Amino acid sequence: MSHSGSKIRELTFHKGMVYGFFLLLFFVFAAFSWVIYDYSRLLTRASEVPFLESELAFNEEQLLMQRDQIQLFAKELNLLKNRVLTLSEFEQKIRTIANMEAREENDGIFGLGGTPVEDLDMRLELSENHASLIREMHERVVHLDRDSLGRIDGFESLLESLEDQRNLLAVTPAIRPADGWVTSRFGYRTSPFTGKREFHSGLDIANRPGTPVLATAEGVVSFAGDRGAIGIVVNIDHGHGLVTRYGHLQKALVKSGQRVSRGEVIGKMGNTGRSTGPHVHYEVRLNGVPVNPVKYILD
Repeated sequence: MSHSGSKIRELTFHKGMVYGFFLLLFFVFAAFSWVIYDYSRLLTRASEVPFLESELAFNEEQLLMQRDQIQLFAKELNLLKNRVLTLSEFEQKIRTIANMEAREENDGIFGLGGTPVEDLDMRLELSENHASLIREMHERVVHLDRDSLGRIDGFESLLESLEDQRNLLAVTPAIRPADGWVTSRFGYRTSPFTGKREFHSGLDIANRPGTPVLATAEGVVSFAGDRGAIGIVVNIDHGHGLVTRYGHLQKALVKSGQRVSRGEVIGKMGNTGRSTGPHVHYEVRLNGVPVNPVKYILD
């Protein structure tokens, strides 16, 4: 009892209860703190949603743009492939026309000479993985680069061959040496001087004295002067074993060593040497053997 006479109550708590109470208080505080933290985190995330939505929309727009670019690139690759194929076919046609050996196409672009591969598929859905398409496009670029180099080599050899043929055509007799009338053809005939059968090694074309005599192909004058029975003569060496002769001229207008072109006037028709009248005796010799000049007159 107290000094005032009132009773004092004593409360006794078990030690375990105290610890339990404080532990419960701690968990309640921790749970409350976690709820506050999670709520604030959710508020933060919620505030980021508009930005994330904007970022997602931007990324989708970028994907669409990239897809369009990939499709455009694939379309251009297909067009380029078709152009190279057309170019290859054109080269083969030129080689056929020029009677040249065709190029082997075993390693040509996308199976040239066999079955060409399909064009790149540009209709894939946006959701599909672009890696395979990009990889195939890269392979096509490698093929195109390799084949374009082959086309360059092919056209260089084609150009070289055509240039050789052009040069050969330029030095091949192809026109009449003069205007006039054929009075004697190539082959055996009765000689107007002896009356005997003899071989005539050229073609005689008659006209008025002074009629221009033309070089029938490009070449170099190997001789210009008097040669007795054939009179004043001009010999032109065209290379490749081809030589043309123009005899009985009134006058030679070129000199030995001079280069002449097809159609160039090299002399004037005359009656020099052993001749029955004004004409030009025209010969074509191949490796020293006379051949029929008519075969070399295309005009």
